[in-house]
Amino acid sequence: MTAAITIYVPRETAAISMGANDVAETFASCIKDKADSIKLVRNGSWGATGLEPLVEISNGNERIAYGNVTPSDVEGLLQAHLAGEGHPRRLGPTNKIPYLIKQDRWTFHRCGLIDGLSVEDYRAHGGFAGLEKALSIGAPAIIEEVKTSGLRGRGGAGFPAGIKWQTVADTAADQKYIACNADEGDSGTFSDRMLMEGDPFTLIEGMVIAGLAVGANRGFIYLRSEYPLARKILSSALQIARTNNLLGNNILGSDFSFDIELHIGGGSYVCGEETAMLESLEGKAGMIRFKPPLPAIEGLFGKPTVVNNVVTLGSIPNILRLGGNRYAKLGVNRSKGTLAFQLAGNIKNGGLVEKAFGVTLRELIYEWGGGTASGRDVKAVQIGGPLGAYFPASKLDTPLDYEAFIQQGGMIGHGGIVVFDDTVDMAEQARFAMEFCAIESCGKCTPCRIGSVRGVEVIDRVIAGTDRTNNLALLDELCDTMVDGSLCAMGGMTPFPVRSALQEFPQDFESSGGEK
Repeated sequence: MTAAITIYVPRETAAISMGANDVAETFASCIKDKADSIKLVRNGSWGATGLEPLVEISNGNERIAYGNVTPSDVEGLLQAHLAGEGHPRRLGPTNKIPYLIKQDRWTFHRCGLIDGLSVEDYRAHGGFAGLEKALSIGAPAIIEEVKTSGLRGRGGAGFPAGIKWQTVADTAADQKYIACNADEGDSGTFSDRMLMEGDPFTLIEGMVIAGLAVGANRGFIYLRSEYPLARKILSSALQIARTNNLLGNNILGSDFSFDIELHIGGGSYVCGEETAMLESLEGKAGMIRFKPPLPAIEGLFGKPTVVNNVVTLGSIPNILRLGGNRYAKLGVNRSKGTLAFQLAGNIKNGGLVEKAFGVTLRELIYEWGGGTASGRDVKAVQIGGPLGAYFPASKLDTPLDYEAFIQQGGMIGHGGIVVFDDTVDMAEQARFAMEFCAIESCGKCTPCRIGSVRGVEVIDRVIAGTDRTNNLALLDELCDTMVDGSLCAMGGMTPFPVRSALQEFPQDFESSGGEK
């Protein structure tokens, strides 16, 4: 008998940290004698983190949301809902929550909507339709669809996905690979984790389509070691996919075979760089490789390899299902489609917001984020992780567009947005950037390994007011050396937050005691 009422409690790291598992257990206890009429489902998160645990109750026609639910709320909340009465935690219909209704859900449209480990739920909401189309149109047409979409890598570099795929497809080899970079280590980022925990089949489907497009029969997911729940869910999803002929031999009755192996990362930030990730996948120390050759030519085990991140691959199924042209109509200029922006730091309503490119920082911070959690003015915003530039409040109207950000000396990266209010000391933030590099450097090149250590020392002297003029000049030269001489972005981009802090917030570097 189909359950008349369904209760949804998120199974997602942030929600669980706020007590979602305890809430789910309490609901289970309350309905144990009503299994024929009430069903409990663990769904993903909608991304409105400030409302977690966000519980929904549906009678099949409408899902009513209740925010910040605690175990002590459960019994009264359930009784009130069944009686058609109000409750203090009631938010109303989920599809009318202000945080959610103005988003452009493309990659995350199933997150929060379904049980992420249910193939039936996934299929009911468009799942595997993209793969079925891909199998019918063949590899060249798949790549053309991806090119038409204008999809660029969502891991940070923003390189066109279709061109990367074409390169791998055109490179002759007896073996090719798809490598998913799920080593999400940038500060303020969690979109990869949310997608893997809430809708893992969309990543699996995207990887299978990528394999079909370029002629690869094996894929690897390089998962951040600090994501134990994502590991558990992905492991289950991979096994379920194999059981349902969505991975393995002759997928969906075709002549195409593809399987995916889950690999747990080594805990190093630099393994987020694609070549260091490949080294780690091969069982070596996670140190960057010289380029060229590019991974698309000689990647994993020396074979042509597509390296994309989770959100890039997760965007693919809908591009095939709905068409590249439809995706390309979203966004602005050369920044096509959507990005899952992540609001963190000193923000009132943190969480995930998927919007088409072109939205401004001000809109995200105030319309979705509600301003700072402290209620004070925004002083600085860091976009793109710990190597991203700091933007002052005067640049909040910059549209989120790859090229527009480059013109302002910044980068969008993985879409992480970390907000600081007017109490932040930007000299300390600049010092943190250098210190972070010193700690996380793989040590392969001198500008990164030694330059970051010297950078911390120089900034300390500047803050102390010791020979300030000469030390500022020395810091500038050091930044030039790191940008020009580092082998990868770890050392090459560390100067970005340092220089932006110096340029936009020079007063924070002035010693109260004057120059010594």
